[in-house]
Amino acid sequence: MKNYTITVNGNVYDVTVEEKGAAPAAPVKAAAPKAAPKAAPAPKAAPASAAGAIEVKAGAAGKVFKIEAGVGTSVKRGDAVVIIEAMKMEIPVVAPEDGTVASINVAVGDAIEAGAVLATLN
Repeated sequence: MKNYTITVNGNVYDVTVEEKGAAPAAPVKAAAPKAAPKAAPAPKAAPASAAGAIEVKAGAAGKVFKIEAGVGTSVKRGDAVVIIEAMKMEIPVVAPEDGTVASINVAVGDAIEAGAVLATLN
C-alpha cells in the first residue's frame, strides 16, 4: 500500500492506494539521456534537365503518405501521382494534365507545405 497526499482545487486529501496482483516493482534506474536521432538527409532535387515542364503541386500541407506513380510512368489528367496525409485524411495529388512523370521531388514521410512541387511531368 502506498500513501499519497493530493490537492484538488485547494482541498487536501490523504489517500491510501492498494496495489492488487502487481509484483513488487524492481528499483528504477535513471537512464542517461539519449541523443536525438539524426535527421535523414533531405532528398536531392532532380537536375533541371530531368525536371518536366508541368508541376504537380500539393493542395494542402501534410505528410507524404504514398507515391503512386514513379518516374517514367504515363499518367492521365486526374490520376493520383502522390498521396498526402493531412488531419488523418489521405488526399490524392493528381496530375493536372496528361503526361509522363519526369521527376518525383519528395519521399514517403516528408513534411510538405501547401503549394510545394511534389513532382513534374513532361
